[in-house]
Amino acid sequence: MKIQNKRIITLILFVLISFVGVAQGTPALPPPGPPAPPPGLPIDGGIISGIVFALFYGAKKLLFKPNN
Repeated sequence: MKIQNKRIITLILFVLISFVGVAQGTPALPPPGPPAPPPGLPIDGGIISGIVFALFYGAKKLLFKPNN
């Protein structure tokens, strides 16, 4: 058998194998899980108290600057 015939047969086999691989398809995805539970701690109070603390701290730093 000539080398050219071997290459043609090899090419045909690779093409047929790729068709078999595509014909199998992809598996179905599982259904999505339940949604995550809400967080246990609210962050509202922490943000407001942090902003208030930052304002008071900034005002104190501005008002009581040491004179150099």
